[in-house]
Amino acid sequence: MVRSDRRSGKAPRPSVWLADRDRDRDQERGGRRGGGRPSGLDRDRITEATVRLLDAEGLEKFSMRRLAAALDVTAMSVYWYVDTKDDLLELALDRAFGELALPGPDTGEDWRDELRALARAYRALLVRHPWLPALVGRFLNVGPHALRFSGAVQRVLGRTGLPEHEVTGAIAAVFQFVYGHGTVEGHFRARVAATGLTPDEYHHRAMTEVLKAPDASDVIGRSARIMEARGGDTVEEMLERDFTFALDLLIAGIEAMAARGRA
Repeated sequence: MVRSDRRSGKAPRPSVWLADRDRDRDQERGGRRGGGRPSGLDRDRITEATVRLLDAEGLEKFSMRRLAAALDVTAMSVYWYVDTKDDLLELALDRAFGELALPGPDTGEDWRDELRALARAYRALLVRHPWLPALVGRFLNVGPHALRFSGAVQRVLGRTGLPEHEVTGAIAAVFQFVYGHGTVEGHFRARVAATGLTPDEYHHRAMTEVLKAPDASDVIGRSARIMEARGGDTVEEMLERDFTFALDLLIAGIEAMAARGRA
């Protein structure tokens, strides 16, 4: 059974978090005794199982049937708690954002350190859940955990000294960079895992093979020299150095723009 707003002819809902509840339906369901609501199942358990299944199999293979099988229930049982597959994916998206450790409102820490910590946490989240980037761009992402993350980012950037009308641009610069970096890194790690090689083995083999291609040898050879100059004996070290330096560049730019505004 497939339930979707498009299939039913209804306009797509902007978000599961903004949807109006059909109170009569919910009350009628809640009043049933033994009328089909599966014992031991609830929305939290379903959402947790969704995250595990997405981690294990990816977004492309995810289906309500696979989820129901993982929960050892029928697909119809899941629809007691969510109306559509999209609703469930949006719930999983916010559940993942709940993994982020966020600074409190009055920590007294330097905004630069807190911004670095938030950026690193977001990067790790994107790498840990390679299915996440596609959903970040697909849904409004206004669940409670995502809103807490956004609020923490706004508070930290609000202490930079930038005028208020420039804060959103600074947020975009930092966290769209992190989004892109984390997305590419997550794809790279998934590709490596599929080969059975270590990241270092994969990188060495790929560089060796691509340098044999005449059309690519000049560019890749130059890239290899740049990477050698940067330093780093392992892929992990190279990724970390690039991320750290790029983030430092962005923070330096924020500092410069804030100083210009005070001048």
